[in-house]
Amino acid sequence: MNDKKITALYCRLSREDERTDFSSSIETQKKYLSRQAKLLGLIKVKYYIDDGYSGTSFDRPAFKQ
Repeated sequence: MNDKKITALYCRLSREDERTDFSSSIETQKKYLSRQAKLLGLIKVKYYIDDGYSGTSFDRPAFKQ
């Protein structure tokens, strides 16, 4: 396997999501994604986090990365 490859794990929580309590916290999302990655044998991961950005636009810093 290529040592340079990573698995991107993306977390996002908009301000609207926080008001409705519909989405989990960023920390909860990170824990869930990390657990799933480990179950799949994906050990080299990088988190991309857009906290406070709406999902209706692709103009999000971590999403662009």
